[in-house]
Amino acid sequence: MRQGGCSFGLWKVAVDYDGQAVHRVRFVRTAPEGQVPVQFTMFLAGKGTGFSPLISSAVSGDSVYAKIYRAVSEIPYGETRSYGEIAKAVGTHPRVVGNAMARNPTPLIVPCHRVIAADGSPGGFSPDPEIKISLLQLEKNMLKRGFS
Repeated sequence: MRQGGCSFGLWKVAVDYDGQAVHRVRFVRTAPEGQVPVQFTMFLAGKGTGFSPLISSAVSGDSVYAKIYRAVSEIPYGETRSYGEIAKAVGTHPRVVGNAMARNPTPLIVPCHRVIAADGSPGGFSPDPEIKISLLQLEKNMLKRGFS
């Protein structure tokens, strides 16, 4: 397993990965030394829109959470879905989706920042909801510049 970190504003993004499988992504104040896959630095710098061929280890299996993570992974760049929409797509309750998002081991790869409340408010994001707002703004700005 390899570890590394890169910057996103005042935060660091710590990534644990093995080849193309990403096992953990965290927003922290201090990240481990080491490189991260280039897709992370490109995305966080507003120069990339995806993480292919990287995959989240959390999308494997038939658990409800794995189904939720796969559904969230299908939300297009620059778009959002509500907790209720994801719940309906996988046959569960919006609170279960919220719990899955709170426990998402690989944010960015499974773009939980794209899941918002039904009223359009951003909802939560650990460790700081401002990160979610910044990520959504980053994607909005990229689309305005003609990237997709």
